[in-house]
Amino acid sequence: MVIKEVSLETVCGITSKIPDNQLPEIAFAGKSNVGKSSLINALMNRKSLARTSSQPGKTQTINFYNINSTMYLVDLPGYGYAKVAESEKVKWGKMIENYLHTSKQLKAVFLLIDIRHTPGANDKTMYDWIVYQGYQPIIIATKLDKLKRSQVPKALKEVRTGLGLKAEDIVIPFSAQTKQGREEIWALMDELIGVDA
Repeated sequence: MVIKEVSLETVCGITSKIPDNQLPEIAFAGKSNVGKSSLINALMNRKSLARTSSQPGKTQTINFYNINSTMYLVDLPGYGYAKVAESEKVKWGKMIENYLHTSKQLKAVFLLIDIRHTPGANDKTMYDWIVYQGYQPIIIATKLDKLKRSQVPKALKEVRTGLGLKAEDIVIPFSAQTKQGREEIWALMDELIGVDA
């Protein structure tokens, strides 16, 4: 997709109503600091549309980015070790669950996993939970540029094993630095929302 126009259209906090959008939505989930904002910026060819931070837990809302008035990229709050109170984490969980249940336009959920580490308990829980909600998560293995090329096959295998993926499940290695994986992700999104690239 050629990106002509991008805007952060809706920001949903804990008490907000999920918007009843008419355009297809693709959601991005991942633990805090896995590189969600960097991925979204890379996909949209923008430097700082999604705010990146070295501080985990920066995204505390569900952010709907309108792209070309054709689709929404939906940035879900990070889970895991964000330095927030347990009560806040529970609220975020409810907010994400509410979104997955409520959205009529959600076509797919991309789950981001740091390629350098075997998926942790939080990642596995999130994966299983997305499956339980009726979606088959597409895995994006982020921070690819941090590994030597020779380390990548083993790291990808660990991601697959750690999440208990089946052979047909999709895993896309991605680097926000080199943009490797960007075209593949877009091709998949175009297919999911029925856009001819």
